[in-house]
Order: sequence, then structure tokens, then C-alpha cells
Amino acid sequence: MEISKIQDADIEGKKVLLRIDFNVAVENGRAKETFKIKACQETVKYLLEKKCKIALCSHLGRPEGKPNLEFSLEQIKADVENILGVKINFIGDCAGDKVKNSLEDLNSGEVLLLENVRFYEGEESNDANFAKKLAENFEIFINDAFSVCHRDQASVTGVAKILPSYAGFWLQKEIENLDRLKNNPEKPAVAVIGGAKIETKLPVIQTFEKIYDYVLVGGKIANEAVDQKISFSEKVILPIDYIDDRLDIGPDTISKFSQIIKGVKTIIWNGPMGKFEEEKYAVGTQKIFEAIISGSAYTLVGGGETLEILEKNNAMDKISFVSTGGGAMLEYLSGSTMPGIEVLKK
Repeated sequence: MEISKIQDADIEGKKVLLRIDFNVAVENGRAKETFKIKACQETVKYLLEKKCKIALCSHLGRPEGKPNLEFSLEQIKADVENILGVKINFIGDCAGDKVKNSLEDLNSGEVLLLENVRFYEGEESNDANFAKKLAENFEIFINDAFSVCHRDQASVTGVAKILPSYAGFWLQKEIENLDRLKNNPEKPAVAVIGGAKIETKLPVIQTFEKIYDYVLVGGKIANEAVDQKISFSEKVILPIDYIDDRLDIGPDTISKFSQIIKGVKTIIWNGPMGKFEEEKYAVGTQKIFEAIISGSAYTLVGGGETLEILEKNNAMDKISFVSTGGGAMLEYLSGSTMPGIEVLKK
């Protein structure tokens, strides 16, 4: 796929709107996860070296198109500073004169953090006038937020149609690694799919069913598949036993899944095997995680709950590539159109 890339852009000294994804779990005003924030570090560093004036644009949660302090990005300002290692100046807006003036006042090495872009109704509806307001203070748009590329929204596609637009380094890495799994996985290859929402995960299960040797299905989606009597080929393996009222996969399923994972060359994993938030139902997920990292396979992991498991086990460095996307990763792998990427094509 040929897309416009940041390294090919004339950005020296330009005013840059950088779309990133800081939609992280927040507890007592602190970010509970660091991975998504760190993902944009290489792009930020590169832009600062090019003496750009950078404004970071993100959403947080679902404030439903109006300001709500519970979802303000100001609360994670200190975490962003610590993780990225740069001075962050927060402003309580993402468009207008406040942004214009704050950009002008930025000192060398400082970065602007804009307020939650979803505080405006025009973001999720991709309102053309709102996109124009977002873009008007900038000369360049960089998208480094793969996890929102399946959204046709103002800060993802609207601005990209107004300003010269490019993919950041992280977005490029996501596409490169996902293409490897989508188009030419080294065999034998296994996909492990868990979590909830069978309607969103069924297309990707059906896609993997054609390409991969096995698709191991756990979590609530396995229960939904059984209840809805969805038929699969013999490549799709559903649980054969459970704990309690199907709240976790049972020991026989753990053993069967682990045996299949052993010795494969490629593994993709998205979603827990049970209600892992409760410790007694986290056994299946933990055992499958241990099986995944025990071999020498190329491994790709994505999805918010799955990242939580990695961070809890301090195991980010034990995975070949960790995707910031959950829904976006599944949509990309199932062949769905990704508006945020389409708009960056040459």
C-alpha cells in the first residue's frame, strides 16, 4: 500500500497537527496504561528535530459532543510529559484563537496538548466546518493514531482532506506488521480471538478461517457463537469445557489450545478467554498468554483488554509487535475499508 509518509514531507519549521491516540484508561487523574501514549514518541521526536510547532490532538472516552471534565485530557498531562520526555503545554480547546496564540507562544522543544476533540459534536459526525476549524491554524497534518483509522471523523479524515497529510512512524509500523499477518503469515499460523461482541469479531474469524491453520475462539464470543448456532469449518476450535456459567474456559480447553499453539510460526491474539477482570476467571487467559509467549513464533497482539494483560505481566517486550488498535486491528485484518488510511493514499 502506497501512502504519504512523514519522512517524505517538507515539514521543516511547519505548524503540525498530530493526531494521536491518548484514549487510555484513567484512574484518579492518572493514566493506567502507557503504551498508547508512548506509540507517538518517535514521530514527536522527529518533528521536534525538524523545528516544527506541534499540537497533539486526541479523544478520551465518550463525552457525547460536549465538555465534560471527567474526559479532559488535562488530567493526563503529567503522564504524557513523563512518557514522551518533553514539556507539554495544555490548552482547554482544540480550535480557534486560543490554539493559534498558544502555537505562536511555544518555545523550542515544547509541545501543545489540545483538549478532547470529542468535546465538539462535529468531531464524530465529521462536520466539514468543524474540520476546517481544526485545520485552520496548521500547515501539515500527521496521523499517527492507527486505532482510530476505522473512523470517518473530523480529526481523522476531515482535516486530512484540507491539509497536506502524512502517516506518522507508528501508523506505518502498524500497516507493515498487520500486512505481514494478513497477506503472508508464516505457517503454521494460529489466531486466538476472545472477548465480546460476536458481530464485530465474526468477520475476522471468517477471514482467518480461510488463511490460518487454526482459529481458537474463547470468551463471550465463543458462548454467543454456540448460542446462535453459528457454523464454522473444522479450523475454528471452540471451547470443550468451561468454569462456572461459561465465565472462563476450562482445563481441557486450556490444554487443547496450548497444544495447538505449541510449535506454530505465527500467532495473532485479540481478546481474553473469560471474564478476566475477576481473578478466578482469569486462569484461562493467563494460561493462553503463557503458551503464546513460550515459543519462538512471530506474535502480534492487539485490543485494550489484551494490552492490559500484557502490561499486568510486564510482557510488552515478549511480543513481536503490539498493536494499539482493537476494533481497528480487526477491521483492517478482515479487509474492511479504513477511512483514515484511505485518505493518506498517494
